[in-house]
Formats: sequence, C-alpha cells, structure tokens
Amino acid sequence: MAELLYRLGRFTARRAWWVITAWVAVLALAVGAFLAFSGTMSSTMTIPGTPTAQVTDRLKTELPVASGGTGQVVIHSKNGAELTDAQREGISAALRKVTDLDGVDQVADPFTSAEARVDQAKKITDGLAQVEDGRDRLAKGQKQLDQARSQTEAAIEQAGSNPRLKATLAQLDAQQAELDKQSATLEKSEKQLLVGRDLLTMAEDIRTVSSDGSTAIATVVFDLPQQEITPETKEAVTKTIDTALPESVTADYSAEIAQGEIQLGGVGEAVGLVVAAIVLIIMTGTLVAAGLPILNALFGVGVAVAGAMALSGTIEMTSVTPILGAMLGLAVGIDYSLFILHRHRRQLKAGMAVEESIGLANGTSGNAVVFAGSTVLIALLALNVTGIPFLALMGTVGAVAIAVAVLLTVTMTPALLGLLGHRLLPRRDRNSAAEAAGNAATPAAPKHVQPTTTSRAVLRIVIGVGALALIALPAASMRLGLPTGASEAADSTQYRAYSAITEKFGAGANGPLIVVADLGHGVPGDGLAPAQAGLGKQLMDVDGVTAVAPIGANDKGTVLVFQVVPTGGPTSESTEDLVHDLRGRTLDLDSDDVSLSVAGSASANIDISEKLADALPTYLVLVVGLSLLILIVVFRSILVPLIATGGFVLSLFAALGGVTAVYQWGWLGSVFGVTDPAPILNFLPTLLVGILFGLAMDYQLFLTSGMREAYAHGTPARQAVTEGVRAGRAVVTAAAVIMISVFGGFMFSHMTMIRPVGFALAFGVLVDAFVVRMLIIPAVMHLAGDKAWWLPRWLDRVLPDVDVEGAKLERHHQTAPVRIPETAVR
Repeated sequence: MAELLYRLGRFTARRAWWVITAWVAVLALAVGAFLAFSGTMSSTMTIPGTPTAQVTDRLKTELPVASGGTGQVVIHSKNGAELTDAQREGISAALRKVTDLDGVDQVADPFTSAEARVDQAKKITDGLAQVEDGRDRLAKGQKQLDQARSQTEAAIEQAGSNPRLKATLAQLDAQQAELDKQSATLEKSEKQLLVGRDLLTMAEDIRTVSSDGSTAIATVVFDLPQQEITPETKEAVTKTIDTALPESVTADYSAEIAQGEIQLGGVGEAVGLVVAAIVLIIMTGTLVAAGLPILNALFGVGVAVAGAMALSGTIEMTSVTPILGAMLGLAVGIDYSLFILHRHRRQLKAGMAVEESIGLANGTSGNAVVFAGSTVLIALLALNVTGIPFLALMGTVGAVAIAVAVLLTVTMTPALLGLLGHRLLPRRDRNSAAEAAGNAATPAAPKHVQPTTTSRAVLRIVIGVGALALIALPAASMRLGLPTGASEAADSTQYRAYSAITEKFGAGANGPLIVVADLGHGVPGDGLAPAQAGLGKQLMDVDGVTAVAPIGANDKGTVLVFQVVPTGGPTSESTEDLVHDLRGRTLDLDSDDVSLSVAGSASANIDISEKLADALPTYLVLVVGLSLLILIVVFRSILVPLIATGGFVLSLFAALGGVTAVYQWGWLGSVFGVTDPAPILNFLPTLLVGILFGLAMDYQLFLTSGMREAYAHGTPARQAVTEGVRAGRAVVTAAAVIMISVFGGFMFSHMTMIRPVGFALAFGVLVDAFVVRMLIIPAVMHLAGDKAWWLPRWLDRVLPDVDVEGAKLERHHQTAPVRIPETAVR
C-alpha cells in the first residue's frame, strides 16, 4: 500500500490539473444529482416494528382519522389580555383557511371546541334537571295511581264483581304500564346523561382555551403520518396563519410544525473553522499552507453531503444525517490533509525535491491516513448491525464522508502540493531548504530524553483515571430521549409554543398519548358511549393520568381509541412509567378483559430510546473487539491493544458523563445554550461509540507507532515510550485542537439534535487526546516496560506485517539529507 500511494502521489503531482479537474467534475455531478433528485427529509425518527409503530400501522386501517400526524398552533394576544370576540372571529377565519390546504385533514377551532363543551355541559345539566322533574311528576302520578287502585280494589271487594269497576281497574293497569314506560325512559335518559357527564368530567382538563382567556390551542390534523408530512405542507400552514391572523394576536408553532431549514454554515460552525484556520496558520507560518487543508476538507464535504442529499428523494433520510456527514468530513478532512502537508513541508525544509517529497509524504503519512480513515469507516459502517434504519443510514453517510476525505487526501492534496511547490514554506525556510539540498550531511542523532520515573507514572495514572471516573459519574443517571420544543432556543417559536402550553394548559398537553383498547367482542352503537365512559374511568384511576377523552372506534366496535393526557411532559420519567404501566395493564368491560396499546409522539420517543439502548451493548462489544483485532495486527502486541481499548472506554464514559451533566443536569447550561435540561439524544451514545473509537485509534496510532519504531531499533522500552510521545505529541495536539474546534462549532448549531452531538465529540476528543493518549497511556506503557510488546511466537508468525507509516518505503527512498520521524510535526 505504501509503495502504491508513493506512486500515486508522484503521479498526481505531475498531473495536478487533471486530478483537480476530475474532482471538480465529481463535485459538479454530486451537486447536479442533488438539484435533480433530492427530496424531503424528515425531522422525526422512526424504527419499524416498535410497539408505537405497530399501533400506528393498525390505526391506518382501523381508524384512519387517528393515524394522521398532528401539530399545535398556540395563539395568544400580544398584550396578554383576554382575547376579544373580534380577535376570536379573526382567529377562526384564519384557521378555516388552513383547513383548505393540501395535506391538511382538519383543524380543530379552539373556540368552537370550547363553546361546544360548554353547550354540552349545559345540556347535560339541564337534561338531568329535567329527569329529576320528570321523576317528581312520575312519583306524584304513581301516588295518585296507587290511591285510585286502592279505592277501586276496595270497591270491588265490597260490591263484588262489577263490569264498570273491572274496566276502571284495567284503565289503571294501562296507566301503570305507561308510568313504568316513562320511568324506564327517564332511567335510560339519565344513564346517557350521566355517561356524557362522566366523559366531560374525564376530559375537563383537556382545554383549548386557557382559563384566563388569553391563549388558545388549535390542533392541525394532517392527512399523512407525522414522519411523512412534507416541509412544504408545514410551511403552507405557518404562512397561511401568519398572514391571516389579526395584527393584535400572534401565533407560535409546536416542533411538529415548525421545522427549521437545513443549514450547513451557521455562526458556530464558522467560528470553529476560524479557530482551525488560526491553528493551521500558527503551525505552518503561511496562509497558503494553512488554507490547503481547509480547502481540501470543504471540497470533500461538498461531494459527500451533496451526494447523500441526492438520495433523499428515494430513501427516507432524517435532516440530521447530512449535517453529521458534514461534521465528520470537515474535521477529518482538515486533519488528514494536515498530516501529509506537514510531512511534505518537513522534507522540503530538509532539501528534498518537491515531487519526491510529495510521493514519500503520500506513501508514509498518506498510508497512515488510509489506515486511520479505515478504522473510522469500519466503525461507522458497523452501525448497520444495530438493525436501526435511520442510525444505519447515518453511519453509512458518515462513512462515505470519511472515505471521500481519505480519497481527496491521497489524490488532490498531492496535486495541490505539486502546484504550490516551495510556496508552502515561508521565505526564510525556502533559503534553508536550498542550503540543505546542497548539503548531504549525516543525519543528526536524536537527542536523548530521560524517561519518566515509576512514581510519576503511577501518579499520572491515578490522577488521569480518577479525573475521568469523576467526570463519568453523571453517565450513571443518563436518560435517553428525543428533543422537544423545550430543547429549542429560547427565542424560537417551538420553545415559545412549548412554554405557553406548559404554563397555560399543563406539561402533559405537550405530549398526549394515544391509547388503543382492544375488546374481545364489539359493542353496539348504543353501548359505545357507556363502554368509553367505563374504560375512561379506569384509565383515570391510573397514576400519572390527568385527563382522558375518547377519539373514536372502528366500525365493528372492537377497537376504542382514547387520548390520554399525562401529568408530566413528553420526556418526563412519569410519562415513561405511565406508558409502561398502560401497556402492562388489562381493563375490565362487562367481565371481559381489555388489552391496551399506546402510541403518540411521546410513546414513539420512548420506544426508539429503548431500542437504541438495547442495541448499544452489542455495538460496543463489536467495536471493542474490532479495536483489539486491528491494534494487535498493527502493533504486534497483546498488551498495547488492551491498554488502548481501555483508554477508549474511559474516554467514552467521560464524554457521556460530560454530556449528561450539561444537557440533562443543566450544568453550565447558559454557556452551551441549554434552556431546559432534558434526556440525552437517544442515538448519541451509539453514534459516539463509533466515531470516538475511530478518532481514538488515530491518536493511538500516531503516538504508539513512534514508541514501537524506537523499541524495534533497540531503544529500551521505557525510553522508547518517551521518544514516541515526543515524536507524536505535536501532530496529536494539532489534530485534536482542530477536531475540537470543528466539533465545538456545531455545539451552537441551529439544529437541536446536532448541538449535543457536537459537544460530545468535542469533549470526547479533548479527554481522549490530552488525558488518555498523552497522560494515561504513556504512564501505563512505562510501567509495562518490555512486556508491553510481548507477542506469542505462533501469533507473530501468523499476523501480517502491516507497515502503517511506511517505514520500509522511507528506507527504500532515503534521498533527503535529514531523516524525518514519521509522526513528528515541529
């Protein structure tokens, strides 16, 4: 591989414009495909086969009206006063326009719903009063009838058989039958009215107008399920309402309706790039050299992201997926190009010819880049084994971004290096390079560096491991979920809508549940309302339920659907407990058992989080096993891979602890834009395992390879550790700072899902590079001594000889007067 990359580097340097033109054509094709074939991307996560998904699929057939997606529009007066009649009429008129939009099934007018409930309550109250009046009249009639019957029977007893008296008695019997009939009618009416009252009582906390009259909630019901609603439909809803509303009122929209545009160039990302550029300028000393890695990375991001988004018209893709690809492509694209650039610049300073230097840099550092990129790529592709479609697609798109970054690094980077020649060096270094080219001096021997002491090594391990263990403690209480409106920026419409609903209508109104009751036998039309009331009462008795309202039933009366409002919000522990409680509960209806199933956005988020949590251990074992195998082959050691993998696990849990402390506990929330702490993004831990593993192996490679090379050349084991750290720490520091800068920029993204991912990756790289790889790993290697490089003889014979950094190639092409350490960046 090293020889192949050497030749590829020389070729691309000679044919620079061909290579650049080819990549420009690839970018043009990717952008063209995006413009021609891109489709709608979803803001919701779905996993087929979850309990919620099964219920939703059933409702599409049994009760289609309950399967459509919904969103809430929160309308309130600008001055906070009670909405006037004129404002209410204007709001209702605006909502009627929304009903006519394509993709909208219906809109529940909050004022009509509230008035209908008041009217219904009044009718029930009046009806019960009439029943009481009727019962009083029947009681008086019954008393008179009983008296007449007693007198008639007494007369018959005294006068004997008398046709006239018998006829009177028959008339009294008929009157008694009529009274009984009227009494039965009253009883039936009373039962119906009481059922209606029970239904109203159960649903009294499901309000559409706040108690102070200043805020109203309009529910928009769409034709399609939540994940299939197009952004165009959502945009049409918001534009129609904003245009048609009276000026004295304003509307905010729930996260189901207000979907932000996908933006790859926000302020935070720009700041991250600026920091990376500053680091590059400090390291290289020239703007030309500093701009090359950034140009290379941006080019790769364009190819990968445009290509991925071109597929959004044929496959279901979440809006987070291309952002993740951009994040990874940008970070590794800069770092990988930097590795070759610095190797090349060092060789130029030593007097090596430009073309030869490019080939050698590509064959050595480029070979290490290919290996490093492969580890990240394999870890991301391994996300496909989780069986979770949206996560697998994220991993695949991320892997494509990594692959494009690697290909660009070993092809276009050498081409650009060939075009720029010695202009990559500051003027003072160009003169030094010219002098070095004419001076074939013997390479200077490396300076002897005293290894650390055993006591210091132990102290470093204790401090490093102790600090990471302390940081990891919050991970023990980590809860998983998906973002809600509460996670959005405080000035966003989603956050304002969520906060207004919580304040005016209760937290549970932000995440109502859909509960489906399956009956053993169908209930007739007259028996439907009593059945709904009976089951509703039992649902109201469940802990954590605030209100219950029937939504409908299928034609056979075997499936009854309810809206259940929990006491807590959609991400609260009480709501999670309620979902599990309802699913495990059996209700009783006429001595028949009634099973329950649950759907809704809150339920879907719980199911997805549990599915991801279940997949995490398997994926972690796979990645750890993969780490061990790869590192055993690369470093030809048993202990080094174990140490490296243990360090990765420490970094992983420290990163999870940090993200939990900030985003779930709310520590430093004002710094990172956390308005309301909430559960951690449910796919973040799994994603973090794959990405952080690949990056950690990069740092492990650039540090440990120097140790192994020194040890292989006869340097004592502990001395080799010190020399390896000195040789690799500069490149690891530079790479880590750039990674942290790029990932850190995404911490302030406009997309709620991206912010914790950016923080977790930035913090994970920080602790892995500076605490694990530079502090703990060298200390452990020092204590291990020669045992760190022990390998069974039979395994040594079986394993292939992987020359990751091209040491053999360097010896074969030793043309420069000064030998350059593989990982040194000074």
